[in-house]
Amino acid sequence: MNDAKQPKAGLKILFADDEESLQTLMSLEIPRMGHRITVCPNGEHAIREARAQKFDCLIVDMDMPGINGNEIIRQVKELSPETEAIVLTGKESLETAVQAMRYGACDYLTKPCRLMELKTLLDTILARRETVRKYHASKRSTESKSTGPQLIGRHPSMLSVRKLVSKVAPTNSTVLIRGETGCGKELVARSVHVESSRKDGPFVAINCGALPENLIESELFGHRKGAFTGADMERKGMFEEAAGGTIFLDEIGELPLGMQAKLLRVLESREVRPVGSNQPKQVDVRVVCATHRNLEEMVECGEFREDLMFRINTFEVYVPALRERETDIPELASHLLSRFRSVDAAAGELFSQATMQELQNHVWPGNVRELANVIEHACILCEELPIEAEHLPKQFTDRRLRKELRSLGGMSLKEMELTAIEDAVARHGGNKQAASEELGISLKTLYNKLNQKAAAQKAG
Repeated sequence: MNDAKQPKAGLKILFADDEESLQTLMSLEIPRMGHRITVCPNGEHAIREARAQKFDCLIVDMDMPGINGNEIIRQVKELSPETEAIVLTGKESLETAVQAMRYGACDYLTKPCRLMELKTLLDTILARRETVRKYHASKRSTESKSTGPQLIGRHPSMLSVRKLVSKVAPTNSTVLIRGETGCGKELVARSVHVESSRKDGPFVAINCGALPENLIESELFGHRKGAFTGADMERKGMFEEAAGGTIFLDEIGELPLGMQAKLLRVLESREVRPVGSNQPKQVDVRVVCATHRNLEEMVECGEFREDLMFRINTFEVYVPALRERETDIPELASHLLSRFRSVDAAAGELFSQATMQELQNHVWPGNVRELANVIEHACILCEELPIEAEHLPKQFTDRRLRKELRSLGGMSLKEMELTAIEDAVARHGGNKQAASEELGISLKTLYNKLNQKAAAQKAG
């Protein structure tokens, strides 16, 4: 959403000391150093805070009534091993420092500590954590390149998809990916991310249709502690988790209207407001959306906001159904087979001719996802390659189905498809939405098929 780099975030610090004057000083000075601080007057309070949320750094007094500094370090480290600890002590004693190091402290300061010394220590910790973050980002990038998304297929429709991805990925535009369920929309979204300048950042995918309506806002934007029943700690939302990277909103058409308005505000303002908070937070994230539904029809029916549709549809990529690119099936089947077995051979050596014929003749209502399930099923049954027709699931070997297909009098696959669509529409009394759901295709595809037939009849 914003190509400009965000300022480096400071540390989230837990400070525990029983001296009120030091509490006041730290609550004023540490934020001026660019960090956030939670001040605790004793060890019990500090441990409660550490249980409620994670901190980057713990600054703790060694000599407090009740729980001492070493025990606080030990318990905080158990809760969050990556939290770094700095010890404050009034005793210039090497023995005190060494003991604290054994409990996990990274350094110590003697009281009265100098603010410049503290700032230097905090800057060192921040730089160290930034180095670790970059290492993990680099590791994620390397893994995504070695095992990353592959848009398999040489059909013109897939070549077009790859060309569109290569064009839009380097930009920061919002992308809308359309296509039927199971056709590979998330794979396209991941390809957009991996080919973009954000590839070292996170890729966060969320299925809008799978979230309970009362939790969608919290999942997307986060919440403050106590914002609602069960919110016993502060939590980041998916938009914040995706900072510096890409958020993928799958099945965007399933969002309730109220959430659509809030999402539109986020896209326009580039900031989120966690549930229970009055303070907005800036977010630097690219948004990629996907849907199998016809958003234009939803707009006409009042189920989707027109302004949101225009906002997310800056650049559109249509992913073809598998039946629209059946020439890609051999290559796809071989690629999917390599997930389950270590193979490096041509499709003709992996699948018998009869098997491949069955695969290419199938209509594939579940698209690539269904093909993957079929290949996995066949791999379980097949002890030695090639895969034979007998290893395929029941829908490929049911003789009754074969007889029904033959009774259609030599129809082409396209004609069979149209017949199935018309029969489904008739069974549902003309309800095209219900027919499309039964067939596992989008309403848009159903209308396209019927319109193509009507146009062909008119032309004839």
